[in-house]
Amino acid sequence: MKVTGAALPFLPLCQRLLPGKLPWKLAGLSVALLKATALEMAILAGHLLLYPSGIVQERRSPLPQLPSPDDAGTPRLPTEAKPPVVLLHGFIDNRSVFVLLRRSLAQHGRQQIESLNYSPLTCDIRTAAELLGRHIEEICERTGQDQVDIVGHSLGGLIARYYVQRLGGDLRVRTLVTLGTPHSGTRVARLANAHPIVRQMRPGSELLEELARPAAGCRTHFVSFWSDLDHLMDPLENACIDHPDLTVQNVRVSGVGHLALPVHPAVATGIRQVLDTARTAAEADPHAGGLTVA
Repeated sequence: MKVTGAALPFLPLCQRLLPGKLPWKLAGLSVALLKATALEMAILAGHLLLYPSGIVQERRSPLPQLPSPDDAGTPRLPTEAKPPVVLLHGFIDNRSVFVLLRRSLAQHGRQQIESLNYSPLTCDIRTAAELLGRHIEEICERTGQDQVDIVGHSLGGLIARYYVQRLGGDLRVRTLVTLGTPHSGTRVARLANAHPIVRQMRPGSELLEELARPAAGCRTHFVSFWSDLDHLMDPLENACIDHPDLTVQNVRVSGVGHLALPVHPAVATGIRQVLDTARTAAEADPHAGGLTVA
């Protein structure tokens, strides 16, 4: 397996607190949990206010027109085109979850950013992945770019991964960044397994078994941000990608919960670093050092 990132003791938080641990460690964890929970509640309240604004698909604004190389007398500066960034939300959510991340990316030079909604009535990750593929083709045609970068939160990351691995999307996706995505499933999903997509996110599901199949030659660089306080991931390590054929960087995020991943400033900084250096890192040394976001 081609993996970059720090080696970590991937155990659920409750299993890390073994009998005999010093009281100050328990107290420190309790404080961290309280802070993370308070942040999650604040983010949830803010997101509920923003949610109506993200129900409809965003309007596609005209892209800036660059001077043609045939224009006589037009000074041209050497530039390196950055792939468009596609943002894909999680289950029972919409594009409004990416308001802050989108702003951060735009402030640091990303001119082509698109937030996509998939229907809340979607009942199959495969169907959503096919729709994503059509969106990616349209974006590439409209922008004149051959590839895109994708940032997917939770279920959105799983949809994008299926597109990349199983539908040939590695030709179009340079980098796939996932945030709190249940790559190996989550046992929390059993609590709401009436929905077909939720059943597909359970450990051992048919869809996850598809993603575990060989993917030799996959061109996409995968980066998975996982949190040590993600209340929707059980066990925590299932938010990491573990596949022998994929070039993967698993990035540990400390002290934030599931909802905070797409809005936390430190995570946004990590995502920008990944997108700005992904090509160089993948070409130079796929085993280069990883990141830890605190």
